[in-house]
Amino acid sequence: MTAHKPIRKAVFPVAGLGTRFLPATKAIPKELLPIVDRPLIQYAVDEAREAGIEQIIFVTGRGKTAIVEHFDVAYELETTMSERGKDLSVLAPTRATPGDIITVRQQVPMGLGHAIWCARAIVGNEPFAIFLPDELMVAHKEKGGRDGSGCMKQMVDAYEKVGGNLVSVLEVPHEEVSSYGVIDPGAEDGPLTEVRGLVEKPPIETAPSNKIVSGRYILQPEVMRLLESQEKGAGGEIQLTDAMAKMIGTQPFHAVTFEGRRYDCGSKLGFVEATLALALERDDMGAEVRGMAERLLAK
Repeated sequence: MTAHKPIRKAVFPVAGLGTRFLPATKAIPKELLPIVDRPLIQYAVDEAREAGIEQIIFVTGRGKTAIVEHFDVAYELETTMSERGKDLSVLAPTRATPGDIITVRQQVPMGLGHAIWCARAIVGNEPFAIFLPDELMVAHKEKGGRDGSGCMKQMVDAYEKVGGNLVSVLEVPHEEVSSYGVIDPGAEDGPLTEVRGLVEKPPIETAPSNKIVSGRYILQPEVMRLLESQEKGAGGEIQLTDAMAKMIGTQPFHAVTFEGRRYDCGSKLGFVEATLALALERDDMGAEVRGMAERLLAK
């Protein structure tokens, strides 16, 4: 097996304004809105750590400093909890090792591709991962899906076999493909599918597949050079999809079908669905939440 450069860095574009959740996001970053009792960004960072990511790169904007503070040490809180005999283990995932989190600013909203390009100096000449925190990815642990590992861990395992560039995909009903980016699939090998092309929101009748790109990527550093000179695409923004499409045929490019569930927490309905689904699965509240839902439905 050919050795590939390890995936040590991950870029999290978190500069968005979160306008779909106003007024809740007027003063609070949408990435800190909780799914039960964990902020949305925490799920993504935990997924990155599980996959062996060593360095977290937040591409932020004005008003997003609270995201970084969430992963800092809260001396007053921890001291008060300790004095009162409270368990501090709940805060352990929120403490970053010094130097593991880096932030860069995206001063103007010019699209996902531009946000990723803002991290070019930190990424350097290494392959890197990308997480869209709005996409909450939950593994099928009850089915033992690849040892119950998260989406990025499944992708890193695939990357170690084939290298190159990878995107996570999920299969959706064919009538829904016009709402997503879709891959043009080639040869398949288990969860791996060769990517021959990428189509953004295709008409149902011409969509090349029902495999939609779902918010997780592993890309080679050459994508930064493409983004550097890329013209604006759909919506007048620098589109990451356009740059990735140019890499197909020049480097290995595969899709990994995620063995798990995706919740679109960038929408209100998806956010509510994720909250309810994860609450129902918890040992400490699942039965009560189910009973609560049944009582509400009975009214």
